[in-house]
Amino acid sequence: MIDKAHQRSQSYGVAIHDEPDCSSLAKGRLSDMLEESRLLFQHAAPVMETLYEQIANTHSMVLLTSAKGMVLHSLGDNDFLEKASRVALIPGMDWSEKTKGTNAIGTALSEEEPITIYGSQHYMSANKSLTCSCSPIFDPYGQVVGALDVTGDHRSHHQHTLALVRMSAQMIENHMFAGSFPKAVRLHFHSRPEFLGTLVEGIAVFTPEGRFLSANRSAQFQLGLSFNALQAHTFSSLFDLPISALFELFGGSVQAPRQLCMHNGVAVWCRAEAKPASPWAAPQLAPVQPAEPPRSAAQRKPHFSSLQYLDTGDPQIAAIIHKLRRVADRDIPVMILGETGSGKDLLAQAIHNDSARAGQPFVPVNCASIPESLIEAELFGYEEGAFTGARKKGAMGKIAQAHGGTLFLDEIGDMPKHLQARLLRVLQERKVSPLGAGKEVEVDVTVISATHKNLKEMIARGEFREDLYYRLNGLVVRLPALRERSDFELVVRKVLQSLCASGQQMDIAPAVMELLAQYHWPGNVRQLHNLLRTAVAMVGDQGCIGLHDLPDDFLEELQGRSAWPATPAAATDTLLAAPGEALTDSQRLQDVTLNAMAQMLRLHKGNVSAAAKALGVSRNTIYRKKNLLPPDLLD
Repeated sequence: MIDKAHQRSQSYGVAIHDEPDCSSLAKGRLSDMLEESRLLFQHAAPVMETLYEQIANTHSMVLLTSAKGMVLHSLGDNDFLEKASRVALIPGMDWSEKTKGTNAIGTALSEEEPITIYGSQHYMSANKSLTCSCSPIFDPYGQVVGALDVTGDHRSHHQHTLALVRMSAQMIENHMFAGSFPKAVRLHFHSRPEFLGTLVEGIAVFTPEGRFLSANRSAQFQLGLSFNALQAHTFSSLFDLPISALFELFGGSVQAPRQLCMHNGVAVWCRAEAKPASPWAAPQLAPVQPAEPPRSAAQRKPHFSSLQYLDTGDPQIAAIIHKLRRVADRDIPVMILGETGSGKDLLAQAIHNDSARAGQPFVPVNCASIPESLIEAELFGYEEGAFTGARKKGAMGKIAQAHGGTLFLDEIGDMPKHLQARLLRVLQERKVSPLGAGKEVEVDVTVISATHKNLKEMIARGEFREDLYYRLNGLVVRLPALRERSDFELVVRKVLQSLCASGQQMDIAPAVMELLAQYHWPGNVRQLHNLLRTAVAMVGDQGCIGLHDLPDDFLEELQGRSAWPATPAAATDTLLAAPGEALTDSQRLQDVTLNAMAQMLRLHKGNVSAAAKALGVSRNTIYRKKNLLPPDLLD
């Protein structure tokens, strides 16, 4: 395979000793490519996070590319990212064989096979310091849609890397596969029953009449047939059984595995989803409306895309995620409680992303933000002429837009009482009647609701329907406020990472992190996100967020608070005032900066370099203020 790749490289005219072309692709073109690869990016991003956790601190990086070899997204160790940029391993660069010669990405895409290219096997001299393991990613129709790659220093390669990459690529394929055929008969099978529901199970889908539609790579292997060969088959020819018998086997409520015999004589254990969806069931086969991928290198990446990404170590969050995974795709509605800004909308999106509806629409409705006079039309839709000002040809309501996917009713406690009965009827009968329409439209939605209000108290006051409450609260989870979480620093770094453009390096000064950890965060994660977004803009392309990068109104609010620990060992001191002093209302913002510098200089015994590092400022910044600082504090 390597010899063939070298021959292709030579025929393409790739020069062995050329320097890497590190000129960036136009941002608009990268944005277009991300849009074209939207579904791939959505399903690959959380898998890349997991893969990177497994190889972290090995001088390596994880890359996702398009089917043509363009790098779309990357995650990597800081010490390796700089080296990677020197050989053009950055988003927007083309790593096909036509431009880079023999390399794992380009060769895996050309051969449509997983491969590792060791240092000296690269065609271009500039890439011989790398060892790369790559697997192509196939869509549910057997076409290559991209590639997943791990690239690292050739001296630190691990023999199991390719296996990890292959498993991760298969996981992405299964996620994409799951939601591509929502109305098909889906068969899960393996020769060993304990492997059902795992990454290695075979999945094949058929029309209700038994015509073959698709099969994942594990199914192709077990059946002993390629994707193209399978297209000539039916369920009956593959399992020697009419598909009607499958409905009889799995048509009841019990879903215990059953044995079937494949055309090659091998017996397998199976589960099938052959029933029409029940009023609350998620379509048995998968995906969601993908979260928006970054539209350009300068724009932020999506911050939370799956339940796994939300799990940053807090026991309360871990318990919530464990419960949600237990009820996933089990016909159980979810209600999320929590303070405003605590991330209820992010959790709802993650539930949808990890569900069998992941490729279908995710439609959020904030019941508190829509005027009461319009919410009925927004939810249920309307026909032309239904009311004064109605659009010509009418409009589809949010419930109908969510057909096949997830309807997220945020701030459900603010829904007007007279509409609660209509919503309950929709949930019970799975039909919606637009305003002014003489007919009902069938809808298949799963509902996630959220509120910061106490609905039981509202029920007692007659403000919320009890029957609707019990329809919505199949599983109730309560998100902790940001100030209650034990994983605060990790949350801060996750949010900060989401705000940084690809390749941008950003840190937070230790003193600032300590200050943030002591704040009470009334606006929770949303407030943190807005604060860090401003700070990132103040710092620029590279650097460390210091006290002077925080918004003035935030610092002014902190002036009025009396409990800012300067260090864990001095919890009774204030961060911005010298020991024994208290902040007064007359202090200006200049005092905040000077007192912070004075405190850090005292803490570091006059060492300007150490104090500057703790505050996230340069030494010159402190020296410029030296005339305003106590002279005994400067070394």
